[in-house]
Amino acid sequence: MKFKLLGQFEIVVTEDRSFFLSRSKVSQLIGLLLVQNGETVSVDTLIEELWGENAPRSALTTLQTYIYHARKIFAGMPGGEHVLVTRPAGYVIQVPDDAIDVAVFERLVQRARRLLDGDRPEEAMGCLDEARALWRGPVLVGMMIGSVLEAHLTYINELRFAATHLHIEASQRLGRHQEIIPQLRLLVAENPLNESLHAQLIKALDKCGRRAEALQAYRNLWRILDAELGVEPAPELQLLQHELLSRGSVVHGRS
Repeated sequence: MKFKLLGQFEIVVTEDRSFFLSRSKVSQLIGLLLVQNGETVSVDTLIEELWGENAPRSALTTLQTYIYHARKIFAGMPGGEHVLVTRPAGYVIQVPDDAIDVAVFERLVQRARRLLDGDRPEEAMGCLDEARALWRGPVLVGMMIGSVLEAHLTYINELRFAATHLHIEASQRLGRHQEIIPQLRLLVAENPLNESLHAQLIKALDKCGRRAEALQAYRNLWRILDAELGVEPAPELQLLQHELLSRGSVVHGRS
């Protein structure tokens, strides 16, 4: 069995048999147990996820009904009867980590980080490309999401953002500055207040000999920060702009 959460919620039973879970509280329950694979999730936590502050008096009985239906989903799968286990304090799903795309993604990103730390950018790039290929859309797109699952999804999305940064860093170490400019422009547009991304874009443009565009990228950041927050770019970015301007002045003086 394989569980795909990075996109529409899908369970792959065999190579030629899979199905998508519909939007329901049973799917919501399974999703939460999967992102905490191997960990017992308490009854109180499950109730909080499913109903928040509006839990009905029948919450415990209804939860047990959802557990029953979740077990029915697994019952027709090879070894499925051992997937969802009752514990004294709650419930746990136990499957190999490599059966869940989120766990595989996390492992690949961690490995890529270690490879970069070991100055092996080419291998790190391979891991990151493999990790990014696992994404088929927003995490558990279309599913019902409560506060507990939302916290896990925030972590997963932050991890995806970290993977993007690592990919950019690996590309820069390999001298592939031109290749990452379109990606950086898109990321800057999606995250206009992230100064780190703006800095990466400015540096990449400069490395490609596009100094005027690099300076324009700095001016765009300055306008955004001034309009949104009333602040100037961080000192490191101001120094980067100064270096770009100074280099241009030196060249002009020699001509």
